Amino acid sequence: MKKMIVVLLTLIMITAVLTACGKAQDQSTASNDASADTSVKTAETTAAASATQTAASSTGAKLSQSNEVVTTANVTSNGAINASEIFSERDLKQTADLSDAVYYDLSDNSNITITKEGVYVISGSATDASIIVEAGDNDKVQLVFNGATIKNSSAPAVYVKNADKVFVTTVEGTTTELSVTGAFTADGDTNTDAVIFSKDDLVLNGLGTLTVNSSDNGISGKDDIKITGGAINITSTSDAIEANESIAVADGTITIKTGKDALHAENDEDNATGYVYICGGTFNITASSDGIQATTIAQIDGGTITASAAEAIEATYVQINGGTISITASDDGINATSKSTSQSVKIEINGGDITVNMGQGDTDGLDSNGDLIINGGTINVNAQSPFDYDGQGQLNGGTVTVNGSKVTELTNQMMGGGMGGGRGGMGGDPNMNGNGGPMGGGFAR
Repeated sequence: MKKMIVVLLTLIMITAVLTACGKAQDQSTASNDASADTSVKTAETTAAASATQTAASSTGAKLSQSNEVVTTANVTSNGAINASEIFSERDLKQTADLSDAVYYDLSDNSNITITKEGVYVISGSATDASIIVEAGDNDKVQLVFNGATIKNSSAPAVYVKNADKVFVTTVEGTTTELSVTGAFTADGDTNTDAVIFSKDDLVLNGLGTLTVNSSDNGISGKDDIKITGGAINITSTSDAIEANESIAVADGTITIKTGKDALHAENDEDNATGYVYICGGTFNITASSDGIQATTIAQIDGGTITASAAEAIEATYVQINGGTISITASDDGINATSKSTSQSVKIEINGGDITVNMGQGDTDGLDSNGDLIINGGTINVNAQSPFDYDGQGQLNGGTVTVNGSKVTELTNQMMGGGMGGGRGGMGGDPNMNGNGGPMGGGFAR
């Protein structure tokens, strides 16, 4: 009996030990499985975090999409220029569609060549580097400058060899600086003499600032140049903005200091082209020669223009329909002279607020080698010779003040002046006619 009891006790102890060992092994296996699962999850989390970080970094290198901003062009269709179709919808958009944009970082001594239509974002800083557009005849290329800087010694910062149209767009809150400091080197038969040089249509727009410094011309276009937005600052020894076909401005803040003309539209081979049209924007011009010069028509429908120049506005046909214009000139304030066989020589003022301050000497406020017609607007002229015209002089409407006195007819100044005319006559104050008005005359220079 005792032996049987011992055997039973031994069997019970062995069973208990085996059970305990089984539980311990199960717990160890479960612990290992949990550890392995935790390791897998940790690795997955780390990979996901890494992927998120990479995506964030990539997004950070690109521009964030902003709300579309569009300028309204207050154009007219019944002026000397029918401006109703000058600006396209895309011309007036100040933000670019970046959904398929290509991004470039500038590098010293390295050109970026663009050969097809698209939107290209330019960032970084470089010396002796150019952005060259050599695309198809129907391609539209948009260069979006994200605070870039290019400093060249002899080549354009932007050189458009071929395209349908190129947009130079600045990003909001950024300043892009483009400079050429030395003598320009020609490209074969092409005299590339501007910081931005385009053989095809060019549009300047955006919400940022574009600064151009040039040892020659600032911006040169062999077709049309349009400005619809942004802040543009140009310092140049020659023309600040020149175009063969036309310069048209709908908006923007344009500050110019030039050793020649501020805006110059002329085609040496065709005097029937070359006009300037302004319906908006703010201009601050300091020019050694002309503020605005057009071969055919200079038409101003709106905007604010402050110009200090030898001659502020010159064209064959000058038409002012609106805007605020303040002129300080040392030769002629507004001048109509024969530059084109396609237009009659005329100054025509239908509206606007115009102030002309002339320097001493042989100077004229409004000088037309043809007709001088005032139909409306507010005109204030401070000059020894307020008006000089070779054709008809008509004051049909508006408010005209000369040297502080309101006038009801246009006098005509003779060089060295004293011949009376109109309702006045000779004698008295050399600046006044017989009726107390500005000096009259019967002859034009």
